Amino acid sequence: MPETRHTDLGTFFIAGINYRKTDAELRGQFAINTAQYAKLIEAATQFGVHEFFVLSTCNRTEIYGFSEKASNLCELLCSQTAGELHTFSQLSYIKRGEVAIRHLFNVAAGLDSQILGDYEIVGQIKLAVKFSKEHGFIGVYLERLYNAVLQASKEIKTSTALSGGTVSVAFAAIQYLKEQVKDIASKKILLIGTGKIGRNVCKNLVDYLDTKNITLINRTESKACELAAELGLHYAVNEQMPQQVQQADIILVATNATEPVIFKEQVEGFGNKIIIDLSVPYNVEKSVQSLPNINLVNVDELSKIKDATLESRKAEVPKATAIIKKYISEFLEWHQMRRNVPVLKAIKTKLYAMQSCEMFISCLASSQAVMPNTDYQIQKVINGTALKLRTQNQHGCYYIEAINEYIAIGTN
Repeated sequence: MPETRHTDLGTFFIAGINYRKTDAELRGQFAINTAQYAKLIEAATQFGVHEFFVLSTCNRTEIYGFSEKASNLCELLCSQTAGELHTFSQLSYIKRGEVAIRHLFNVAAGLDSQILGDYEIVGQIKLAVKFSKEHGFIGVYLERLYNAVLQASKEIKTSTALSGGTVSVAFAAIQYLKEQVKDIASKKILLIGTGKIGRNVCKNLVDYLDTKNITLINRTESKACELAAELGLHYAVNEQMPQQVQQADIILVATNATEPVIFKEQVEGFGNKIIIDLSVPYNVEKSVQSLPNINLVNVDELSKIKDATLESRKAEVPKATAIIKKYISEFLEWHQMRRNVPVLKAIKTKLYAMQSCEMFISCLASSQAVMPNTDYQIQKVINGTALKLRTQNQHGCYYIEAINEYIAIGTN
């Protein structure tokens, strides 16, 4: 459990890698699963990190948090990844303060996604923050920032067309199958993994390809069973995977394993197959792509698919950027107010202390002034000081000004 909380946005960093400089195979070395995330929580304070969350998707792995140095966040992240800190340092980007804040807003809006407008990222951010919050690593500032990001993302979703068309890798997989496979209703489809991405893929298969010739497999059997019952599909237990893989014409892999779940010997010599690997790190053995009967597609290849709505989505970017700018401005204004709280509390304490100060009482008596109505007049002075703190930059003068204003109340 963290003991200290940072309030200086100059100590807010984001460090990460994404699709711009790395392929899915390399990103997979720095992917973080739930078990690794839990270990990061346990180790965080040892690295001087007291507030943070990790966003790990097929497009990126990023750590957001407060720390004295960005290197603390990098070292914490890489302490639990297959990839090494040296490699991460060479390929990563580091952003700080307002720049880091803007980056988070852009990511949540889908402006920084491999597929422009990808709205699934919002759900992934929610899960990441929820996990850190449950373990006490989301403080007041990250909570406020997170809520502002969600509000901006929601407004962009509802008031712009940025998320129209092919806006996720899960949906791009459906478009790929629609273009590549004729008479898909006759094809036997196997979906391995029924987590968030797998569930979305499954519903898209049913809704957009009009097929229910689908078998689901999940490590936790009950989840596959429930989704199969909901959509009227088939499911198989995990032990039946080799047989199901051999029989399938189309295989979609949306697991979250650290090692491959499909191997070359499982598909070699068992007919033509399309295999779509939506996992990072890859969950289909690399050697599978060398087989002549296999068409293996990964997340980076899917992300290159263009659809008819891309240009119209690009036209929505200025609208989304304007919405983000508004929410960032509101957050920074709130941040400035929070920074002023210690000053305002100190002034308030000083003004109350003056009520029992003999020198102050004597001054009022000698000038025939009336003792101010303590609570009301002090709050009036505090409100005026707060307004000045927001609009001016004369921090050293506020104590004197507040005291003078308070004394003036008694002499007017």
